[in-house]
Amino acid sequence: MTDPLGLIPGPGPVSRATGHSQAPSTPNGGPEFKDVLLDNLRRVNELQQDATKAIEDLQAGRRTDYEGVLVATQKADVAFKMLQALRNKVMEAYDEVKQMRV
Repeated sequence: MTDPLGLIPGPGPVSRATGHSQAPSTPNGGPEFKDVLLDNLRRVNELQQDATKAIEDLQAGRRTDYEGVLVATQKADVAFKMLQALRNKVMEAYDEVKQMRV
C-alpha cells in the first residue's frame, strides 16, 4: 500500500531532526502501535495547522498562491479522513473483541 502523504512510516517513525528511527520496537522488531499512532496524530495536527495558516495568510494578503493553499487544505483533509478511517477500524475491532465469548 502506498502512502501519498507520507503518514505511514516504513520500518519505524523517523526523527525529523536526526533522520534515525526513534520509536521503541516490539519483540518482533516493529514499532509500537501507540507510538506510530501518536506520531501520525502529531503529523495530522501539523498539516491542519499549516492549512489554517495558509488560509489566514491568503485572507490577509500575505500570500497569493491559491494552488499552494489548495494543496495544503487538501493534504490536511485527506490526512484527517485517513485518521478517521483508522479510528473507525479500531472501533470495529474493539467491538468485535467485546462480543467474543471467553
